[in-house]
Amino acid sequence: VTMAATRNVMRAVRVFEFGGPEVLKLQSDVVIPSPKAQQVLIKVHACGVNPVETYIRSGTYARKPALPYTPGTDVAGVIESVGEQVTAFKKGDKVFTMDTISGGYAEYAVAAANRVFPLPDKLDFKQGAAIAIPYFTAYRALCQKGRAKAGETVLVHGASGGVGIATCQIARACGLKVLGTAGTEEGMNTVLRNGAHQAFNHREANYISKIKEYTGVEGVDIIIEMLSNVNLATDLQLLSYGGRVMVVGCRGPIEINPRDTMSKESSIIGVSLFLATEEERRECATAVFDGIEAGWLNPIVGSEYPLEKVVKAHEDIIHCSGAQGKMVLLP
Repeated sequence: VTMAATRNVMRAVRVFEFGGPEVLKLQSDVVIPSPKAQQVLIKVHACGVNPVETYIRSGTYARKPALPYTPGTDVAGVIESVGEQVTAFKKGDKVFTMDTISGGYAEYAVAAANRVFPLPDKLDFKQGAAIAIPYFTAYRALCQKGRAKAGETVLVHGASGGVGIATCQIARACGLKVLGTAGTEEGMNTVLRNGAHQAFNHREANYISKIKEYTGVEGVDIIIEMLSNVNLATDLQLLSYGGRVMVVGCRGPIEINPRDTMSKESSIIGVSLFLATEEERRECATAVFDGIEAGWLNPIVGSEYPLEKVVKAHEDIIHCSGAQGKMVLLP
């Protein structure tokens, strides 16, 4: 490590071509980036792995980074140095990010200072890497775009993953009736421990009828949908009058009957954190810090991988049997 430090290089994952998980290459001679004005350099202790990073890597996503690049947006670590005009942070501060400039799957990452937040002492670095994308996305889907109100019922599909757990915690804190689905017994227990009133196993053939039975004629006001290419058509059947499906995740096309939206005047609303305004991001951050302060916001860390196992991490996040909290890389 000391030799690497004197050589000013680090280990980082690089992508030279779009494709399957095997295009992720760990290199040990990547130059440590320097922060420019209004930027900071962070020594990365943990980096969250998000499904969207696998879509970007495959080249099928709307946004394509210039090659080569290092994936990863939500890191947690310690400020190593700051660029000019940075007053909010100093060397040694514990922080987490919602975005990076140089990529988070690395030992060091540069980020814009306005995308960096102080990491409260009550959370560790792994939890810090599980905050930004999951909780900001959950808050945007539920509150900013879904206009959730206390007393409404929300169904969270894939509730045991990073965004799912975040949604359950936020929805419960906002006074909603929270239902969640997961693919394993363990996942269902995680969902119940993190704010859901009721959990359903989405691997059971008749789980939709169980949800219908539970919600009765009222139906569900909001559905937070992580896998809309599988669930969207049935989601429309579960909604209440004026209900809305928030599309947070999708892995392909699906056929639906638009008539199902007419009969209930329901809405299908796409959610993208990347389109949030500066003001909306600040609102997300405020809600998150309030939750940490109040004690109900508690990121659950799932599988942990060293940088050497990044290929496995990308395979597992798409193909694993049941999500359990937020997947993190540990440089």
